[in-house]
Amino acid sequence: MTGNSNIVKIDALGETKLFRPIKVGANTLAQRIAHAPATRFRATADNVPTNLQVQYYKDRAQAPGTLLIVEATYVSEGGIGFPHTPGLWNDTQAEAWKQITSAIKEQGSFSSVQLWHAGRTAIPEDLKRRDFPFVAPSAIYHAEEMERRAKECGNELRELTKEEIEHLINEEFPNAARKALAAGFDYIELHSAHGYLLSQFLNPVSNQRTDEYGGSIENRSRFLLAIVDKLVPIVGAHRLGIRLSPWAIFQVSEPEGKEIHSYILNELQKRADEGNELAYVSLVEPRVSGAVDVSAEDIQGSNDFASKIWKGTLIKAGNYTYNAPNFTDLIRDIDNDRTLVAWCRFFTSNPDLVHRLQNGYPLQHYDRDTFYQAYNWGYNTWNKYGETKQYGEEDEKKRVGKPLA
Repeated sequence: MTGNSNIVKIDALGETKLFRPIKVGANTLAQRIAHAPATRFRATADNVPTNLQVQYYKDRAQAPGTLLIVEATYVSEGGIGFPHTPGLWNDTQAEAWKQITSAIKEQGSFSSVQLWHAGRTAIPEDLKRRDFPFVAPSAIYHAEEMERRAKECGNELRELTKEEIEHLINEEFPNAARKALAAGFDYIELHSAHGYLLSQFLNPVSNQRTDEYGGSIENRSRFLLAIVDKLVPIVGAHRLGIRLSPWAIFQVSEPEGKEIHSYILNELQKRADEGNELAYVSLVEPRVSGAVDVSAEDIQGSNDFASKIWKGTLIKAGNYTYNAPNFTDLIRDIDNDRTLVAWCRFFTSNPDLVHRLQNGYPLQHYDRDTFYQAYNWGYNTWNKYGETKQYGEEDEKKRVGKPLA
């Protein structure tokens, strides 16, 4: 363990619908538990996955038939936002990811990669060092500190040109999707949540364009839906998913809300009715905004509207542990027989989370201080239930990842 001895007591869920099989796209999963994407800074400085990540995902795939949605992964070098986070725009990265997807498959489980572009949340100094511009739907900074840094380094935020938008649609996202197929991923998820580029286009706070990609709900949704339509012939609709966060205010001052997401889901359902049903739609529950839990009195909105519009598979994530031990919200949400529940923070600290939920074994509480570090301490230093292996904090903080390719 990492030294965090707090536990969360839970009821056994093995006899609930959580442990009944469910079909996602062309695959049948053994249970309705997924690993939600969690950025954890364990890749190399040049965005190649490492041996630390192989161990992490292999351990969390140990219950056969589990879906692991891996961490957000950049579609291009110009989309980079944070250090030691992985990419999938070149063959070296694809080869590294292939070792991870192979390890997941060896456990009898499935993998999905979340394709990502940081947009205005990127680090302008890093982009300048790599000779890339700092771009977004509109030249509107998400924080005064970021504006100061961008001006000081001489890489000020600017609006994407229409040509650059079309390049993202026709080249960058398709290239990353093809690399994902070569890397062996079962699914590809578009990251349109939490204030990153696709989400930035949806929100009028960050998108104040006056062309066909801004203004009306239809226009602000155009970029996302164009990427969907471009990727369906490449990967197949049955392998494509989308993540949305209708109520999050992480990196933005106002949520995107119900209206634009109702439009997007209606558009996706139209495509499904025409024979192109996506593998899943992933929704962040309003109990969470980014990496932060929202207090009960501050929760606004509900995702209940989504299942009335979208008739396909849903994945929901967002602090389902808050009403442990009996998980009443979880039991309610999976009752429609087409919903999975994704876990992020507690999957970090419980590599055997599926078995713990099944049998009612207590959950080890996560350690947030270790989330965004480049070393192994707090990453692969958690025991399965009943294990007593000891890890040396000093040694594990010296252990950093080695590139897989």
